[in-house]
Amino acid sequence: MASQVLVAANRGPLSYALAADGTLSARRGGGGLVSGLSAALAEQPEALWICAALSEADREAVRRGVSEPGVRMLDIDPTMYDDAYNGIANSVLWFTHHHLYEIPREPVFDAEFRRRWASYVEYNRAFAEALAEEAAEGACVLVQDYHLALVPGQLRELRPDLRIGHFTHTPWASYEFLRMLPDDIRSELVWGMLGADRLGFHTWAWAHTFMGCTHLDDSRGIAQPKMPAGVEPKQSRYIQKSPWSPVRHKRTDVSVYPLGVDADELRALAHRPEVDDKLAQLRAEVGDLKTIVRVDRTELSKNILRGLLAYRELLTVHPEWRGRVVHLASAYPSRQDLEVYRAYTASVAELAADINAEFGTADWQPVLVSVKDDFARSLAAYRLADVALVNPVRDGMNLVAKEIPVVSEAGCVLVLSSGAGAYQELRADALTVNPYDVTETAEALHAALSMPDAERADRTKRLAAAATALPPAAWFAAQLSDLRD
Repeated sequence: MASQVLVAANRGPLSYALAADGTLSARRGGGGLVSGLSAALAEQPEALWICAALSEADREAVRRGVSEPGVRMLDIDPTMYDDAYNGIANSVLWFTHHHLYEIPREPVFDAEFRRRWASYVEYNRAFAEALAEEAAEGACVLVQDYHLALVPGQLRELRPDLRIGHFTHTPWASYEFLRMLPDDIRSELVWGMLGADRLGFHTWAWAHTFMGCTHLDDSRGIAQPKMPAGVEPKQSRYIQKSPWSPVRHKRTDVSVYPLGVDADELRALAHRPEVDDKLAQLRAEVGDLKTIVRVDRTELSKNILRGLLAYRELLTVHPEWRGRVVHLASAYPSRQDLEVYRAYTASVAELAADINAEFGTADWQPVLVSVKDDFARSLAAYRLADVALVNPVRDGMNLVAKEIPVVSEAGCVLVLSSGAGAYQELRADALTVNPYDVTETAEALHAALSMPDAERADRTKRLAAAATALPPAAWFAAQLSDLRD
């Protein structure tokens, strides 16, 4: 049966496990995007989620015809998938959009890059063809993230009747970084995005960088709107002449949907028995000390090293905090199949150990690092937080900045960098910092630890209200409604 609402994402809402006897069992998938979309799609029972089979068990499920209602997995050749996902999405597009390149050495666009780009094109095409097969006449398709940036244009060619949306969960690269891509690749990327009827971003900052960089290809028919100075329109529009069909013209709307958190669901999760147990363990470790909490993957853009350097400077410049505060740092490994991430993870562990060696005493360990992806422990740390440190250099949204104020029991002060996507929404009640300025961050931590309880509670209340303004179900519904309109 053809579907009226379709979602396409690299990762699906479930994954399979293969037992020794050959039995397959399904379990809920991981990741923030999955959690958010799963909650949203619960209110769209007619929806179909198309995703990639990520493991051998997933691929075996596809081969056997095993499926769950509302989900279609694509069995994509593992080599092609690795080229597309690790070789392009995570090693090129992620680095481009997050401005992570070490410029004297990177990027390098050679024959190997173009081989991988061909795989990325084919990977996107597999999704476009599956969506074209499954979509009912005039259906709404919402494509997710930078892994599938070419799908809107490819799908437009296959099914011009569809309403196509694309949401980017990362920042969008600035002019200077996007122009590093080879001209033909950059053009293909931008035009793939502009195959959509509507493009969504978390913030106007990222929407504007997208709109600002499209003039790199203005000779191909993009008309950029003129916006009055200081005006933040609900949406901006582009008239494009499609490169795939010389006679078809279309409009692409660019809108902003700042994803929030579901307060009721998050608080319910944070008060489960297993979280209570983790909280008791943390209280036993921490005692009556003040807590600075961060929860991140060891992702290069999260800026964990400068956060630890700021904490070390806090203890150096403000020795009165020695023995009175502990830094709970959940920094669980990410993308360890890439050498640069393995090296970064090792550097985080080494710096934390150096701080403990420099300042620690027989009865006080300044930094407690957790490298295990333990959601229950993270929620327990949220509840315990006096200060939340969220200092990315560049981030699409950073939901941790929104989650901690919702869950913190005594109220917490949010130290937030201007590089976080959540910055615009939360800056009025956060202590904001330049992500590169270690001294400013150290002083913000000092101010946060010193803040009176009443002010801290008031700030937390306002932060929680802003954080829950557009929870996942409403976030998805807003995009779907706008796409239908």
